Amino acid sequence: MSLQLSFAQASATGPRAENQDALRLVTPAPELAASKGYLFALADGVSQCADGGLAARASLQALAMDYYATPATWGVAQALDRLLLAQNRWLRAQGSQPLLTTLSALVLRGRRFTLAHVGDCRAYRWHAGRLQCLSQDHVWDQPGMQHVLKRALGLDQHLLVDYLDGELEPGECYLLLSDGVWASLGDGHIQAVLREQPDLQRAVDTLVASAHLNGSQDNASALLVRIDQLGPANLGDTLVQLQQWPLPGALRDGQAIDGWQVETRLAHSRQSLLYRVRDGQGQPWLLKTLPAEREQEPGAAQGLLMEEWFLRRVAGRHFPEVHAASQRQHLYYVMREHRGQTLATQLAEHGPLPLAKWLEVARQLLQAVGVLHRRNLLHRDIKPDNLHVGEDGQLRVLDFGLAYCPGLSERSRHDLPGTPSYIAPEAFEGEPPSPRQDLYAVGVTLYQLLTGHFPYGEVEAFQRPRFGQPVNPSRYRPDLPEWIQHNLLQAVAADPAQRFETAEQWLLLLERGDRQEPAGRPRPLLEREPVKVWRTVALVSLLVNLVLLML
Repeated sequence: MSLQLSFAQASATGPRAENQDALRLVTPAPELAASKGYLFALADGVSQCADGGLAARASLQALAMDYYATPATWGVAQALDRLLLAQNRWLRAQGSQPLLTTLSALVLRGRRFTLAHVGDCRAYRWHAGRLQCLSQDHVWDQPGMQHVLKRALGLDQHLLVDYLDGELEPGECYLLLSDGVWASLGDGHIQAVLREQPDLQRAVDTLVASAHLNGSQDNASALLVRIDQLGPANLGDTLVQLQQWPLPGALRDGQAIDGWQVETRLAHSRQSLLYRVRDGQGQPWLLKTLPAEREQEPGAAQGLLMEEWFLRRVAGRHFPEVHAASQRQHLYYVMREHRGQTLATQLAEHGPLPLAKWLEVARQLLQAVGVLHRRNLLHRDIKPDNLHVGEDGQLRVLDFGLAYCPGLSERSRHDLPGTPSYIAPEAFEGEPPSPRQDLYAVGVTLYQLLTGHFPYGEVEAFQRPRFGQPVNPSRYRPDLPEWIQHNLLQAVAADPAQRFETAEQWLLLLERGDRQEPAGRPRPLLEREPVKVWRTVALVSLLVNLVLLML
């Protein structure tokens, strides 16, 4: 069942010459609503500035258009914050007189809400006869200054926005009001209207009309949303609801399915089936589906559809290309086949990588992981088996079956996905997934590719490992430059705070090569303070000469 909403809005100019309030409601297509949610926003332009109405309308227009253009894997607050900061810069750049507006934006997605608020509009929650104000008025509290804003879009160079996130409840309502309504009515009057008017449109019309009848000299606007039915808990559940496909079953060589010609089965595990198929032009592709025994397994179909969804959102040279498969009638997805080998195969056949080849693999892998993390995605299963180097020399990250997106993916408290030897120490302690855990797996992978060993030894399944000090890779590769030794030891540090914070940070050091300074060994004094050193030498030389002359 998808999230079902009812909503209404009303706005009136009142005694003012023009209406400088603006309202916006966006109800996108189901799949986009599953990842980005429904957007409801109210802006109140500041009349003392050059054109408050323009500021309000332009801000809501930009928010409504650009929010749904942000990566689908970004969190709601992350996307709103970036857009509001950009809009703040735009408002401040419009001539000598500032364009100012207050703004409250509410995003409802699945079973949660996110509120972004700056200024003196108000957001309320109405449920079970109780009215709760969710926002704080950003005005000065000194006498006579209660209507003077201390925060607004366009007011300051550094915008500070309040964010609130919480669980939705069936039947509850969310109300956005401009100060032209709440300041003249008060919470008691607002609560009485909501209690007496169950019809949403009548309720907002009554609130706006009552504000002006009570003497409000400002524009009055109200937006009311009711939660009729909660949505799925996560994106995977939504994708299954949108695409109720059956499994194709075991496919035979030469069989045709949805326009694809099956050539052969390449892999069969408990988790998945992989086939080589050809399209109408004879081009090879890989078809991934589930074995029949997983058809009734909870979460299996969601996992496969999420894997495809993630791959589509990180399209690029570091990841497999996913086919649109518009004629699909079964549960699978198709990605392009690239000739080449996984790094696990190369390691098994040829041993540790030569240093030059290792440096190129490390560079491409860090670039790929950086792309994932900028998209708010965590791979959670980085290892040589899931890294493929094509005949074109391009490294590609495979198998997104365990990928995790904060806010979209569901995580069990006892979930410990991945291969034990590559799992970060804090994950064994129950810490939630993080970019530094992915970077730990990158560190273990690159350590193994360079030495053929694991920094803490191989960890067996169901083992509770202990992490002391990692083995210096120079024990296995005495030819390693010191800077590579230090980078690898930092990447696999047991304490996450000692590791690299981002892939880009490590990549920068990798590109600097032997020009970086090893940590723990200070630079020679001559390099750090050359002037002082030579002055001291000159002074000592002068003193020695004076002593010799006296003798």
